[in-house]
Amino acid sequence: MTKGHIAATAPITIDVEAGKTYYWCACGQSKSQPFCDGSHKGTAFTPLAWTAAQSERKYFCACKQTNNAPFCDGSHKSLSI
Repeated sequence: MTKGHIAATAPITIDVEAGKTYYWCACGQSKSQPFCDGSHKGTAFTPLAWTAAQSERKYFCACKQTNNAPFCDGSHKSLSI
């Protein structure tokens, strides 16, 4: 799987709402990180839809290198930029 552009080198903390669907930016080009703003149009990337089962704090990946999309798995710690 192709990984997106590194948008940031730390996760983005979001307080999600139960039942709400979020569209995580997979390409890394969105100006609305960590969520999609349509910047992927014309590329092979598509946003990842995720629906919150409960209201809670989540850590969304911003480096786009995670193997646990849309959430941070610590991959940003091994980036060399």
